[in-house]
Amino acid sequence: MPVMNMVQALNTALREEMERDSRVVVLGEDVGRRGGVFLVTEGLIDEFGPERVIDTPLSEMGIVGFAIGMALYGMRPVAEIQFIDFIYEAFDHIVNNAAWYRFRSGGMYEVPLVIRGPCCGGIKGGMHHSQSNEPYFQHTPGLYVVMPSGPRDAKGLLKSSIRADDTVVFLEPKSIYRTIKEEVPEDDYTIPLGEGRIVREGSDVTLVSWGAMLHVSMEAAKLAEEKHGWSIEVIDLRTIHPWDRDLVVKSLEKTGRLVVVHEARKILGPASEISAYISENYIDLLRGPIKRVASYDTPFPLAHERLYMPNLAKVYRAISEVMEW
Repeated sequence: MPVMNMVQALNTALREEMERDSRVVVLGEDVGRRGGVFLVTEGLIDEFGPERVIDTPLSEMGIVGFAIGMALYGMRPVAEIQFIDFIYEAFDHIVNNAAWYRFRSGGMYEVPLVIRGPCCGGIKGGMHHSQSNEPYFQHTPGLYVVMPSGPRDAKGLLKSSIRADDTVVFLEPKSIYRTIKEEVPEDDYTIPLGEGRIVREGSDVTLVSWGAMLHVSMEAAKLAEEKHGWSIEVIDLRTIHPWDRDLVVKSLEKTGRLVVVHEARKILGPASEISAYISENYIDLLRGPIKRVASYDTPFPLAHERLYMPNLAKVYRAISEVMEW
């Protein structure tokens, strides 16, 4: 099995899906000859030509608008937003058109579209190149919101997203584009959207995360076990909307304690929805308060970003607080 980083795994998924289905096209700023700013689409134009790997003008509204039209006419476009921070220009297209077409048309039309792009901080990109904007899309019916935490999941989730009949916002944490390497199967595998996975078994605390923060959560779980012998179960949600409620509840039946870690800001972040759902429906499972570990409710800073984002100390402290309650 080849060892890949996330960039290589995503590139492989795009190549394999374009070979499998001639309706799959890639479009975005510099995705062709440049191969994308992070080289996720590198080499695709040489294999599939400029009619299927399309360099667009610098207009996120245009990119998503073109892609919606393609999808409505039977194609399966993958639209790259060069940095996910710039997606707001296309917000109207995504929310009022792509997400709701199936509902508005009574099921007559669907928009099989993937909107993918690098997200989150950790590379000193400042406030306009470091955002975690999944909460905006999590609030929109009709959208899948996906964020992988490593190369193997990135490939399988992107394949599932391209084959889905609805619009998928596919967020790629750029801080782990090349820092995390894994064995990635060469066969044609997919990972179902909406299904999380347990990456570390435990019995004392359920720790839910995704993307780059999963790796911070794993470090904190290991530290808690080494220092206190606490058994921490870590869940990679993978799909933020719709999230895997059954998996989280099943874990809570064992642990009775919940910590949710994400890079988006705390107010109305995904952890808020998870916390509310558990509190409303399964409060009898809880042995203590739910803890949310997230970024501060301010714009993303240029300096001190490691203090702004969740880190090992913050996650460890949250675990300690629920265990000592």
